[in-house]
Amino acid sequence: MFEALVLDRSDEESRATVQTLEIDDLPDAGPDEVLVEVLYSSLNYKDGLAVTGAGKIIRGEYPMVPGIDLVGRVKKSRTDAFESGDHVIGTGWQLGEVEWGGYTQRAKVSGPKLVPLPDTLTPKQAMGAGTAGFTAMLSVMALEEHGVDPDEGAVVVTGASGGAGSLGVTLLSALDYDVVASTGSEGTHRYLRERGADRIIDRSAFEGGPERPMEEGKWVGALDAGGGDTLATLISQTRRRGAVASFGNAGGHELNTSVFPFILRGVRLVGIDSNTCPNDRRRRAWRRLGSILTEEDFEAVTSRTVTLDEIPSVSRDVLSGEVRGRVVVDVQG
Repeated sequence: MFEALVLDRSDEESRATVQTLEIDDLPDAGPDEVLVEVLYSSLNYKDGLAVTGAGKIIRGEYPMVPGIDLVGRVKKSRTDAFESGDHVIGTGWQLGEVEWGGYTQRAKVSGPKLVPLPDTLTPKQAMGAGTAGFTAMLSVMALEEHGVDPDEGAVVVTGASGGAGSLGVTLLSALDYDVVASTGSEGTHRYLRERGADRIIDRSAFEGGPERPMEEGKWVGALDAGGGDTLATLISQTRRRGAVASFGNAGGHELNTSVFPFILRGVRLVGIDSNTCPNDRRRRAWRRLGSILTEEDFEAVTSRTVTLDEIPSVSRDVLSGEVRGRVVVDVQG
């Protein structure tokens, strides 16, 4: 027997409770099924929406185990890719949304939806990064692959006080980029400077959209969590042959822009898909994370560690903005 946080739904309302389950209660994961002893998960904004029922995150059948991230130890494997004792990471692929996720002490996951935990990361550190850190790493890799070098100019990070944004600031700083952090929260300025931001600007500088299709070229690159008018402004202010990595839509999903930055400046807009990212790229990103971030970095970005019982109450804190930094879930605690 093991424990899991289970979402049940009745009368259009969902309720999260910790329940005791049997292995046979876990949904089958197909011919490549891997049984994982989950060690840690994390609590993201999306998880908070799922657990509280405040957002339409769950698209699978109820009962459902939420949690879009997990790391653990293989107990049994039907695929040659993993064997008992291997440590694995699971993120994306609709875990915790359509398929049962990481808020459980045991999970059945299809082997192709798992990647090995790099030797440079502990299980807890992996969830200190989680989907947010993984997304940030993919975004930084995209800038590198499009020729954005540290000595060419400033890189701006919008939504810098969020999980992916703050880890993006940390990664860029560690790689010697000139990092400008954009945030609407004055209370995070000190934290962002500690994470490596060289300058901080208010997010209002990007709101409302650009006044002209091409404004003064300020940024050689950008990591954008905003979308909408924020992304349109970034594109208009990106320098020749610069690149913008788009990974969020906190400010809206519609984009009103012009072709001019693309055809006259050669600006590249790169979409970051952390959900269905190919596994070879996933492995590279996790290895890069482990090689760049230090133990001190993980300690700094992790605000608290909670148990399964605490997830519902902490989810409300996350949604209300009372939590800064990453929340790690000690599933076995």
